[in-house]
Amino acid sequence: MHGQGGPGGWWQQQLAGVAGLLAISTMMFDGREVDAIVELAVTAVPSLGAGEVVAVYVVADGLLEPVPRGPALDPELDRHVRDLGEAGGEIVMADGMWRWAYPLTGLGGDIGRLVVKAAHGPSPDEVFLLRALGQQLAGALANASLRRRERAHIDDLHDLNTELSAVVARLERRTAVHDELNRVSASGAGDAGIADALHRLTALPVVIEDKFGNLRMWSGPGRLDPYPKPGAAERTELLRQAATTPHPVRVRDRVVSVVRPRHEVLGVLALIDPAGTVGRHEMFALEYATTVLSLELAHQRNLAEVELRVHRELVDDLIAGVDDDSVYARADAVGYDLRGPHHVVVLRWSGPTTDEAIGQMVSALGLRALCARRSEATVLIVSGRPDGDAMHRVLAEVLDSPDGAIGIGGPCDGLADVPRSYREASRALDIRRHSRAPNGVTAYHELGVYRLLDTGQNRVEIVAFVREWLGPLLDYDRHKRADLVRTLFHYLECGGSYDETAAALTIHRSTLRYRLGRIRKITELDLNDVDSRLNLHVATRAWQVMREME
Repeated sequence: MHGQGGPGGWWQQQLAGVAGLLAISTMMFDGREVDAIVELAVTAVPSLGAGEVVAVYVVADGLLEPVPRGPALDPELDRHVRDLGEAGGEIVMADGMWRWAYPLTGLGGDIGRLVVKAAHGPSPDEVFLLRALGQQLAGALANASLRRRERAHIDDLHDLNTELSAVVARLERRTAVHDELNRVSASGAGDAGIADALHRLTALPVVIEDKFGNLRMWSGPGRLDPYPKPGAAERTELLRQAATTPHPVRVRDRVVSVVRPRHEVLGVLALIDPAGTVGRHEMFALEYATTVLSLELAHQRNLAEVELRVHRELVDDLIAGVDDDSVYARADAVGYDLRGPHHVVVLRWSGPTTDEAIGQMVSALGLRALCARRSEATVLIVSGRPDGDAMHRVLAEVLDSPDGAIGIGGPCDGLADVPRSYREASRALDIRRHSRAPNGVTAYHELGVYRLLDTGQNRVEIVAFVREWLGPLLDYDRHKRADLVRTLFHYLECGGSYDETAAALTIHRSTLRYRLGRIRKITELDLNDVDSRLNLHVATRAWQVMREME
């Protein structure tokens, strides 16, 4: 260690040491990080004439840890330091060098250790400087730790403010969604208003489909015309896929949400998004719009059910023959004018025919009609002359099935004619459904000879007429298991053409010629005679209708 020298030299040394310590202390507290502070202490010890720093420790999370960028760590020295505890003290090792672990203590308690090594023990003055350096180092490390915590706190506050700002912005956007859709719902704008509102909120085209895949509403650019309706299997798969999750799902270029207020699907609400831009805001808007649309469609359905119940009661009374002023008043109450000509229409489909489908057909064709269900059929009282072919075409599209029949009764000039028109429509429907082409439209006035079979009132006479003209052929067919009556029916239907009749029966011309010869012989009638030919034609048509209805 340094000699003391004369009094002047000793004071100079002390002043130099204190001045150096003051300069180092000032640098330690100028905002440096832990590694830089430790580096100052390490380089300062030799200048104080007190040996060299061999290790620096700091307390982190309650554990004593060496400073990563401090002096290289000796495992044996590390063990001795840890054994000494917070008080520090002398460290004795095999090489005989003097080592001392100075505790670094601050206001908050234990901060770390400063371990110094020298050839021999320092003088009291040097010990004083080392202890003072340790105190300054402890204060600087505590100050650096405090700044680090403050910066971390500031960063946490910044992150929290950023997150809060994002939450506030998200809440504001969601509030805007709530306000816009609730306003539209309260305004009575219906599903069209909901589609327009969702388009404004998302800037994406919006489509509303019914449960069958038919377009109800489109809002935004790019509307497809004609609108592509999916097949039944594809529609079923889409609804199954969308129903497996409570949230909207992506199906190709659409984000689809099922409108299902309870357990029954009422339709589909979708965003058209081929670019895949739908995010959290758009998903929330779609979900909330689905909720609002569910309530709207459920409300519409409840109103429709009430209206249908009123219609059904009114239609039942009209069919039963009620004819008084109260019927006109009830019809006026539901917005239907019973005055003027009407027709009764009865329809039946192979699958379920929903009230919604009937309503879409009536709306699409601009019909004014009263609707009701009777048994498995639907009855409509239609103002004016209905276009049966158009009705069948629209229903086939809506129900995705052409397997249905429509019967149209005669005109009703007054309420008293409604029961008769209903019977005629029901009879026309029954004849159509039992014909060789059961799907389609039959008007009662088009039935011709089939009208002879009306309601069974003259059934006995018709059976007798058929027996009178076809009796011998019927007996022959029954005993010989032949097919002469059917052969005669097709021959007369084909206007006596051999080629057309043979093709219809899928037999050879010679076979047809033989059968016609047997028919002439059994009936003893001339098939070229006008009266005989007419009566046989009427009889075979009546036989055909009765056979198909058995």
